[in-house]
Amino acid sequence: MMENNCLYLFLLSFLIPIVVVAAFPTSNTSSPYWSEHPSHVSECHALLHFGNSFTITLDASADYYCGYPANTSYPKTASWKNGTDCCSWDGVTCHTSENYVISLDLSCSWLHGTLHSNSTLFSLSNLRGLNLAVNDFSGSLISPRFSVFAAMTHLNLSCSGFSGPVPEVISQYLSNLISLDLSVNYGLTIEDDHSFRRLVGNLTHMGELVLDLVDMSRVSPLSLANLSSTLTSLSLSNCFLRGIFPNNIFHLPYLRSLSLSVNINLTGTLPQTNWTGPLVSLDLSYTKFHGLIPTSVGNLTSLNYLDLSVTEFTGPFPQSLGKLHHLTDLFISGYKLSGTVDFEMFASLKNLRHLSLAPFPEENNLTLLLQNDGNCSFPRLKWLELPGYNLTKLPYFLNSSTELEGLNLSGNNIGGEIHEWFWRVWRDTLTLLHLYSNNFTGEIPSSICQVSSLRLIDLSNNRLDGTIPRCLGNLSSLVRLILGNNLLQGPMPQSLANCRSLSHLNVRYNEIYDTFPHWLNATLYSLTFIDLQSNKFHGVINEIPLPPQLSSLILSDNNFEGPLPIPPPTIEYFIVSDNKFGGNIPHQICKAFGLEVIDLSNNSLTGSIPRCFIELSASLSVLDLHANNFVGLIPEMFIQNTALTTIRLSQNRLGGTLPRSLAYCKNLEVLDLSKNELEGRFPFWLETLPNLQVLVLRSNRFHGPVDSSSKTDHPFQKLRIFDLSNNNFSGPLPIKYIANLIAMRNEERTQRSGLQYMGGQNQFYRDSIVVVMKGLEIVLVKILTVFTTIDFSSNFFEGEIPEAIGQLEALKGLNFSHNNLTGIIPSSIGSLDNVEWLDLSSNRLTGEIPITLAHLSFLSYLNLSMNQLVGPIPQSAQIDTFKIDSFDGNPGLCGHPLPKACGTDSQPSPPLTSPKGEEAESIHWIEKRAVLMGFGCGVVLGISLGYLVLVTGRPWWLVKMVERKYWAIKTNKLKKGAAPGNPARGR
Repeated sequence: MMENNCLYLFLLSFLIPIVVVAAFPTSNTSSPYWSEHPSHVSECHALLHFGNSFTITLDASADYYCGYPANTSYPKTASWKNGTDCCSWDGVTCHTSENYVISLDLSCSWLHGTLHSNSTLFSLSNLRGLNLAVNDFSGSLISPRFSVFAAMTHLNLSCSGFSGPVPEVISQYLSNLISLDLSVNYGLTIEDDHSFRRLVGNLTHMGELVLDLVDMSRVSPLSLANLSSTLTSLSLSNCFLRGIFPNNIFHLPYLRSLSLSVNINLTGTLPQTNWTGPLVSLDLSYTKFHGLIPTSVGNLTSLNYLDLSVTEFTGPFPQSLGKLHHLTDLFISGYKLSGTVDFEMFASLKNLRHLSLAPFPEENNLTLLLQNDGNCSFPRLKWLELPGYNLTKLPYFLNSSTELEGLNLSGNNIGGEIHEWFWRVWRDTLTLLHLYSNNFTGEIPSSICQVSSLRLIDLSNNRLDGTIPRCLGNLSSLVRLILGNNLLQGPMPQSLANCRSLSHLNVRYNEIYDTFPHWLNATLYSLTFIDLQSNKFHGVINEIPLPPQLSSLILSDNNFEGPLPIPPPTIEYFIVSDNKFGGNIPHQICKAFGLEVIDLSNNSLTGSIPRCFIELSASLSVLDLHANNFVGLIPEMFIQNTALTTIRLSQNRLGGTLPRSLAYCKNLEVLDLSKNELEGRFPFWLETLPNLQVLVLRSNRFHGPVDSSSKTDHPFQKLRIFDLSNNNFSGPLPIKYIANLIAMRNEERTQRSGLQYMGGQNQFYRDSIVVVMKGLEIVLVKILTVFTTIDFSSNFFEGEIPEAIGQLEALKGLNFSHNNLTGIIPSSIGSLDNVEWLDLSSNRLTGEIPITLAHLSFLSYLNLSMNQLVGPIPQSAQIDTFKIDSFDGNPGLCGHPLPKACGTDSQPSPPLTSPKGEEAESIHWIEKRAVLMGFGCGVVLGISLGYLVLVTGRPWWLVKMVERKYWAIKTNKLKKGAAPGNPARGR
């Protein structure tokens, strides 16, 4: 795509003069545009001055989006010489008989500088074609002086760094424009509907309009209805369009190419009847086009390119696509279509080069019927993508696709060994191979090394065993090698050092036993990504120099020891958790100004947190140092506009008070400071953090009341995990906080958005947390966004439980145990329909147990022991499952399961049925299955079962992040509560 863009520009430079000469007479008396023009000498001087007004640098034409073929990118103006005929200059075309300049093509000419309004370019008033694409004009505005080119038919300013509003003079004075390309100028805008209508209103001869990446967010798509009926090509990709696309555009009589891709808020439908026309290319990918794909799409017999990827089309897969005999490229991925696709429908598409039928796996209602043999053969096929269809065998027609360059059969159930013919057919063509998430077994065949053209190999998430073939080092073009989630053993082959182009190495979740592959640095200066996570690597590595361009180093869950390795300044992801590293954090880490994730957790590191971390605060999103031996204060290392979303410093020996600079972390979602020696009063200033979802201060030395700031009307609105347990907090429960925990309400609305995990935006790190659930410490390796809990246990809180607690309907767990709470249990607790564990034990609560507790049908753990409750225990199918331990230490209680029966004047409460019906059950966040997690003799943890079931499922095939079913569930019973005489301390 990158090369095609500038190849098009290169060809256009030859076509423009031909079109222009044919379109305009040679006599200057037959057209008003030819009545006056500057002399030939003055035009040559103007051109020379124009060329000299810019510097020449290769980077100016190295735009990654546009790209260019090597033979079309060179400094054309460098060959211009004073005193020679400018009509012979590179990129200049003159009229055949009158010798004035009619076309200037300086595309991909390495020009750098500002195009000013007084540029001598604007003295070339007879220009019919101007192409300045793929240069760098450094944020120049499109000057109103472009109006001097009244006879211009072709204008191309794409990929050249122009910015500001598109001037209306283009339409007012350049009314003869046939082709206008302003694409890929990131700062260009069309300000509103009026501006757009003025822009296109006079362009009655317009054939080609290309505005990709021009900001049209304030332009209604309905304004497009004013486009000329002469239009042959319209490209509005990534223009931030929103609203409904006018259907009449599809019926323009000469329209051959239409691209609306990557306008994610643009909606529309396809014509359902009478849809014919000369369309050759249609791209609606990454939009919200919806409805049926009509059968009349089969009438577009000229169509050769169709991309409907990641749209919202529904209904049956259009079988009429098989009528498009000229089709070369078909992309229908990420769709929600249904029905059966008999692959034989494509049998007549002998010209296919790219075929992608890649659904979203969780929404795939499509069945692919693929015969073991058949009539399909695609001799020109270069790319095939059929992931997630439960195929059990390789498609038979691959034998005939001898030109295949890319193959993606990931997320199927293809099993057995990888056949030898697989490599023989594409020995000289195959470059990209995606076979991840299948059931391939056996060793990686050494015959793979015969495919010398391979640049990407992804065999992850299979059951491959044996060693990594040494001959892979013969693949000199190899860029990415992804072998994670297999059963590979043995050492890493040192021959990989011969793969000079290797940039991405991923062998995570295998059984590789080796020291750190020090040879990676010897020659692999292109290596940017190393992932050795969850293997059996060992040894000391701090003295081994790492590749100088390394951006990601992931060594988690191995047996590395000694000091931490020193990453290069280019590092972005430094993840070395769950090893045996010791010593201090090296100060060289602070030189990595682009560092995004640093995870040093679960090691034996010592010393203090370096103050120089303040230099990382602008780029850092994750700081995870938990479970080490750090001491001292948390430094004032947080700055305004910091990117931090996760801070985990738990399980260390940090002391002192919290740094007030934490208030600058406006993006912070997770703050875990548990199990340290922190002190001081409650940090009420954290309540202003607008995105904070997890606050854990458990097991520290905080004291005093938990007060809210009077300056904050709605504190902690997004908080979902609130843990202050095992401190010395006192005073009443924080009613203002409880009343404003909005994220702990309306669980049903949250569930409709689907089950999601926190930290999903980060590719290599997922937020985790330790919580106390049903009396046990549990490590949640992933945190569901519907998980909500409050734990204020083991403090000195006093007073009554506020009625407002009943508003937190999404709450899964509530623990107020081991405090000095008094008064009754509020009946509003019966509104906590989703609560699964409730612990109010070891307080001084009085009165009867509210009958509303019998409504809590999901309640699986209840502890009301060691209080002063009286009266009958309410009876229901749920409460009847609890044992005597749940009610012990309340002498005034009676009824089942206690041995003390209630008197005749105190009848047990009648059994109550849950107000939740089958529908509520079906949307509940847990799956009704039993999950047993043992520790020691085996403790049955009836925790939120689906939470753990879901996170151990197969990974989403569309994401290249493959994870093993690996869970660290640590259980540790909390220390038993104090004697009834001092119920507040239970540590």
